[in-house]
Amino acid sequence: MLESLLDPRRWQITFDSIDAFWDGFFVTLQVVVWGLILALALGTILGVFSTTRSRVLRAISRVYVEFYQNTPLPVQVIFMYLMGPQLLQIATGSAAPVAIPSVVLGFVGVGLYHAAYVAEVIRTGIEAVPRGQMEAALSQGFTRVQAYIYIILPQTFKVILPPLCNQALNLVKNSSVLALVAGGDLMYRSNSFVGTYGYLQGYILACVMYFIICFPLSMLVQYLEKRSKRVPKAKKLRDIAPELTKEA
Repeated sequence: MLESLLDPRRWQITFDSIDAFWDGFFVTLQVVVWGLILALALGTILGVFSTTRSRVLRAISRVYVEFYQNTPLPVQVIFMYLMGPQLLQIATGSAAPVAIPSVVLGFVGVGLYHAAYVAEVIRTGIEAVPRGQMEAALSQGFTRVQAYIYIILPQTFKVILPPLCNQALNLVKNSSVLALVAGGDLMYRSNSFVGTYGYLQGYILACVMYFIICFPLSMLVQYLEKRSKRVPKAKKLRDIAPELTKEA
């Protein structure tokens, strides 16, 4: 086994096919970027819903979170792959099923799935903000929407940045589920190579490319965790009241 992994001929064949791997890499990258945008946008909305006074909005958020957290992502993606074109045909009145591009299928699948987890992170972050902040904002004439946008959410995101980055890491790795529906992503290209040649070098190369995406995010998580634990230093007197230091 070890000899086959170190076989230079196999590595040469693998690197000769590297263009296909890079194609899959950029498909995965597109899925990750758009999936993150969808997960953050929808997760923020659902997280806010879960902290409002409206029972209807809280119920919507709860049902969504429970459904996506308690059903497997592969089943969700396969269902979208099989039923999505038919549902779009009904919605648009088309004569035939509407094909869904693989990138769209991928980022919608992982985006909707991780939105449920982002919503829970947002909810815990909002609950960590003192309730008096909302009351103070309302007393100053802010609407609830304005209070969330300008006061609550900015404080929330400072607290939840590390777990949000962890969700981004999970999203990158879960994007490999697109290989189940021949999505042309990095994992699909690796499976195709290994299925054709039988060389495990294809999976090793895929691991390296996933590492290229995940490692910067991992470093960002560590940096944000250290920053969140850092105790702010007291400002010097001349920074707080320069006019006093001048008089002195």
